[in-house]
Amino acid sequence: MSELALAVFAASRDAHASEGESRSARFARFAAAFDRAAYIRDLDRQRLRWVARSAAEFPERLASIHDPPPGLFLRGGGPAGLLSAPTIAIVGARSCTDYGAHVARSLARELAAAGVSVVSGLARGIDGWAHRGALDAGGTTVAVLGCGVDRDYPRAHAALAARIAERGLIVSEYPPGVAPAPWRFPARNRVIAGLAQATLVVEARERSGALITADFALEEGREVLAVPGEITSALSAGTNALLALGAKMVANSADVLELFGLAPTPVGHPPLGPAAGRVLGRLGEAPASVDELGHALELDAGTLAAALSELELHGLVDGAAGIYRACTSGPRPPPAT
Repeated sequence: MSELALAVFAASRDAHASEGESRSARFARFAAAFDRAAYIRDLDRQRLRWVARSAAEFPERLASIHDPPPGLFLRGGGPAGLLSAPTIAIVGARSCTDYGAHVARSLARELAAAGVSVVSGLARGIDGWAHRGALDAGGTTVAVLGCGVDRDYPRAHAALAARIAERGLIVSEYPPGVAPAPWRFPARNRVIAGLAQATLVVEARERSGALITADFALEEGREVLAVPGEITSALSAGTNALLALGAKMVANSADVLELFGLAPTPVGHPPLGPAAGRVLGRLGEAPASVDELGHALELDAGTLAAALSELELHGLVDGAAGIYRACTSGPRPPPAT
């Protein structure tokens, strides 16, 4: 059986590629007429690659799941071997809070700095912030799509996808040209969980795609982790429920790295001005608004603004919706869209 032919055949019928489908008479006729060499040449022209499930470089973790794809289409400069590297899936709500975005980015940054690859779904919210965090650290990240591998979905993340493709990979079980469809995203989630040794949920409602990913991970006997959240927030209902069911609680990157036998990478920060040092110390205690910082530290508006700009330039604080938080992993490049 040609695994590539099966992937293309299923996509042409807007169906899920399955072993049962591969035994149908309709597929046999399609496979007999399928020109694999010509299709591979066309992928090459688009700077895309194909890794069949039977290939040596296909990730063993994904091949071992209950319903593995026939193969993966790859886009980006990363080697196929990246899919077999130590990997954490970080997933969560699309409409995440500023806190959730900060946590996802910070954890991904610290995990990537320690050598763990981050896999997620390129979606808005937690997924996007997880990818950005890994890129902040100069690490590697893999985005799994629920559409053709040639598409940037959502389009708002086209620039982020380009950054991921520079050193990492964008992958899909769907060939070029396949449009997004609601049923493809749960299927995509099984690939995310299948590529990772563990799945970390940052924020999630009671019914969400992130919990589907966690369920897939549990079904495969993989570790599931969750960041606790406020009991009054609907975006914490899913993660808190996972914790109640026995998921490992994550309060910092060390809680995740111990699963990989790794320790956090200590990172210092450059010399800071007196005001910036005081602001960083205060934010190390708790997040704060500009007004709260000015009142607590007795700094005038101009001095405080300069201190915050200095800290943001060095990647030592994140500011969103007027609330500033310390970044524990140390210096990073300025945030990019």
